[in-house]
Amino acid sequence: MLFALIPLGVSSAPPASEGQPQTNLPRVTLRAGLHLIHAQVAATPEQRAIGLMWRRELPANEGMLFVFERPAVQCFWMKNTYVPLTAAFIADDGRIVNLVDMRPLDETSHCSREPVRYVLEMTQGWFAQRGIASGFRLAGGPFGGR
Repeated sequence: MLFALIPLGVSSAPPASEGQPQTNLPRVTLRAGLHLIHAQVAATPEQRAIGLMWRRELPANEGMLFVFERPAVQCFWMKNTYVPLTAAFIADDGRIVNLVDMRPLDETSHCSREPVRYVLEMTQGWFAQRGIASGFRLAGGPFGGR
């Protein structure tokens, strides 16, 4: 399970410098049906605050999984983020609660429709191109096997 490998509040990677993307976070592989997602895990407040800032591109099938200590309404914005992203707000059981497309450098808040503990950011359109919508369940990592 993800938490056995990455305890919350403990960073296994040094923080990124101001203006530098964080690219050395721990990783987890998730499954969206037949599709694999290779996600960096942002589990500490510092890692979550930086997220995908300063990235100019994301490799295919790569994203970032934000892990929070407890379910809450989570809100995201795109300050210092250059890649258009889609955020999937995810319940503890892997169910996608809602998806939102976010524009680069836009500081508008985009929030989950209900309390969640996980948010997965992928390149904008990744979910839509694969027919993945709200209600779809992800597997792997913290969501268990399926």
